[in-house]
Amino acid sequence: MTFITFEGIEGSGKTTQIHLLMDWLHQRTDRALLTREPGGTSIGEQVRAILLNPINTEMTPEAEILLFSAARAQIVREVIRPRLADGWIVVCDRFADSTLAYQGYGHGLPLDDLLGITEFATGGLWPDLTVYLDLDVETGLRRKAATPEEWNRMEAKEVAFHKRVRQGYQALAAQNPQRWLVLDATQPVEVIQKQIRERVAAIVGGQ
Repeated sequence: MTFITFEGIEGSGKTTQIHLLMDWLHQRTDRALLTREPGGTSIGEQVRAILLNPINTEMTPEAEILLFSAARAQIVREVIRPRLADGWIVVCDRFADSTLAYQGYGHGLPLDDLLGITEFATGGLWPDLTVYLDLDVETGLRRKAATPEEWNRMEAKEVAFHKRVRQGYQALAAQNPQRWLVLDATQPVEVIQKQIRERVAAIVGGQ
């Protein structure tokens, strides 16, 4: 059982790297699952639609964290923990570190409060490995703007917000370097993927 998460600001290339990793994992095992946050369950996808809808500009940071946590509580118990208990490798596009980075460092909500809510939502589940793709905010938003059909409420926030989020990710990674794999997202796609696969192979071993 191995739980791997991917984190990064908008436009960091998470989706590309995740799918390349899943292709590689599926060549080695039929017990590897990809899911995402918020989402990954019927209930979670409904919550995702509310959270990311650009019309919901009046949503408060407090409502935001509770909605994210509700979706997280559902996916942990419905999907992630059962698969891990059955010996699967679970890869999740974003997880609890997003809450600390976005609602904590980005919005300025108290980190201790967020940690308490997150521990309750996850039942204390944290990843074995978190892959963080680091990129300057302007480059990331410029990349994301190239696909306007994917633009959502979180991405529409001001540049200063996204800069605080990036600083939050960097701080979180520095606090727990054993769990985090920090990669320069400006590197060629294949170079980044090679680094990810090397780290994942060292963790999953013969799984």
